[in-house]
Amino acid sequence: MTTNRNEAERALTERVVASFAGTPDQRLRTLMQSLVRHIHEFVREVELTEAEWMAAIRFLTATGKMCDDVVRQEFILLSDTLGVSMLVDAINHRFATGATDTTVFGPFYMSSMPDRAYGENMAATPGTPALVHGRVLSTDGEPVTDAVLDVWQTADNGMYSGQDTAQPHGNLRGRYHTRSDGSYAIRTIVPVSYPIPTDGPVGRMLEATARHPWRPAHLHFMIDAPGYSTLVTHIFDEDDPYLNSDAVFGVKPSLMVSFPERSPDDALAGSFGYDGPFREARYDFILDRR
Repeated sequence: MTTNRNEAERALTERVVASFAGTPDQRLRTLMQSLVRHIHEFVREVELTEAEWMAAIRFLTATGKMCDDVVRQEFILLSDTLGVSMLVDAINHRFATGATDTTVFGPFYMSSMPDRAYGENMAATPGTPALVHGRVLSTDGEPVTDAVLDVWQTADNGMYSGQDTAQPHGNLRGRYHTRSDGSYAIRTIVPVSYPIPTDGPVGRMLEATARHPWRPAHLHFMIDAPGYSTLVTHIFDEDDPYLNSDAVFGVKPSLMVSFPERSPDDALAGSFGYDGPFREARYDFILDRR
């Protein structure tokens, strides 16, 4: 009897797979048939109950309801915390080219943020002053002129503008452009570690599985330049305690930087308008030619 049931279950899977055989787009056909096989195999492996399946449907429904068109993307958060985002990233960047490592995009990007001048301060809220600067180069060492660095980070309270409606629009966000030598400079504040939002389904999943929600301190970058592949990455504070347990598995050693303190007498202070101590991080981004 058990053998007959197993055969019936396998036959069902194959009927569902066959239903997609006429899909005109070959890639879509491959994706759908593989998805069906893997989902069915998961259901068989864990012997999913009807109550568990309904709980999963309610979980996914609640995840969709937490998404909006501007700030919150709970499905990206779910993908990140399950390690799927980083697995997709790894698969799509398997071959070393000498370019800067990529990492997760994150759920709090906002488009159309202000264009900012070289060295302009993007922080409208308090924090430890910081200068982040360096160059954008090609893999053969040539400077990349007029590359656009779309940058975003949290405020000292661990929240992004848009997510935190008390912050001014565009706070700690901006689009910086490289100069003719590929250099860029960003006045900001030192990033802080912060918990990802736990007020939705992803937070309930983390609590139920005894996982912490913390991300190590970082700045997000999305860098575009004509003739080059878009780079989506972070830079991380190398002293952060959560580097080895990032809730979204996004840390790569090559993206860690130090933020040493500089005095008001430092030459950079005069160049960028600091009248007190500040932290400095240097990082060069390397882009792949298309």
